[in-house]
Amino acid sequence: MADTTDDIEKLYEYGERLNEAKDKSQHRQDYEGIIAAANGSVKAKQLAAQLIPKFFKFFPQLEAQALDEHFNLIEDDQLGVRVQAIRGLPLFCKDTPEHLSKIVDILGQLLVAGENVERDAVHKALMTVLRQDVKTSLTALFKRIGSIEDRSAEDLSTWESIREKVLLFLRDKVFPLKMELLVPQELMERHITTLVKQNLQDVTADEFKMFMDFLKSLSLFGHKAPAERIQELVEIIEGQADLDAQFDVSDADHIKRFILCLSMAFPFFKRGASGSKFLNYLNKQIMPVFDKLPEQWKLDLLKNLAECSLYAITQDSRQLLPSVVQLLKKYMVRRKIEEINYTCIECLLYTFHHLAHKTPNATNSLCGYKIVTGQPSDRLGEDFSEQYKDFTERCIYLFFYSLML
Repeated sequence: MADTTDDIEKLYEYGERLNEAKDKSQHRQDYEGIIAAANGSVKAKQLAAQLIPKFFKFFPQLEAQALDEHFNLIEDDQLGVRVQAIRGLPLFCKDTPEHLSKIVDILGQLLVAGENVERDAVHKALMTVLRQDVKTSLTALFKRIGSIEDRSAEDLSTWESIREKVLLFLRDKVFPLKMELLVPQELMERHITTLVKQNLQDVTADEFKMFMDFLKSLSLFGHKAPAERIQELVEIIEGQADLDAQFDVSDADHIKRFILCLSMAFPFFKRGASGSKFLNYLNKQIMPVFDKLPEQWKLDLLKNLAECSLYAITQDSRQLLPSVVQLLKKYMVRRKIEEINYTCIECLLYTFHHLAHKTPNATNSLCGYKIVTGQPSDRLGEDFSEQYKDFTERCIYLFFYSLML
């Protein structure tokens, strides 16, 4: 189409006839003329970008052609054409919801736009379609943060760029409006929780924290939520900590992730969730190789263990206490050494106190402290005087050296 005033006037005529027509489907030629204008001048393209989506629903037989031409406008060299085409995208799915997922996916890709006005148009268009159908829109958006294996047609750098922008959009635009967007509340909070759980395979530590902070803010997991629902959050964190994997003391990423996840899970133990899986992994996988761990992680581990010991159940306490006592003996030496790690000892004594309080009949055989509970496990008929002497001397040496500081 030539760049003339007559061509623009023709476009206006097509639009006016369609506006006035009671049965717009009878004006196919007018709509075909509008679609053809997408290959015309800059002004014609801008006007076509307004009219193509406006009358889209009345011509289902021309859907594929109309969409193809409009998507071409989104990739036009002229910023004004691209912006106008982006603004028109929500109209395609207003009355034809079967196109919504595709439109959301395209808008997700457009989040990488370099121009501010273009990016702002994408944000506004996405918020419009989210308000049209939040469930379908969120599902389509979350697919953009899934695995690269699902995006074989894209190269890695493109996939990563789009994924990053989608995550930022969710964090900055969607999550703050959860009260407005997640309606009906319980149904939509459950849906977005499912989406988060399905897309945590390849997240970074910061991304995982962002998602967990968001989930914690939902009414679904609020202060009135039952313990079994809070346990659901702990199970999400357990999955991220990879507690089913064999621990490799040389794998710094794994131990770092374990400490981070344990610290994130700890607040939920206060609310009735179980930390048994974390404590069991710590006891069986990490404690046996504790001495081989890099020094920077040892104190973090012991601090987290101390905090969790307050909420350990009896069974976990009984299983973990021998490892704690064994480690205490390594730190509480019976000879003068250059440096005593009082901070680690403090964490271990704190842990020992809380675990022993929950399983008092275990202390006799471990360190000779007789606490009568009336159970056979008290082992009162056995002689544990050597264990008592050893542990007591260690405590005395520790006290003596602390006075010399």
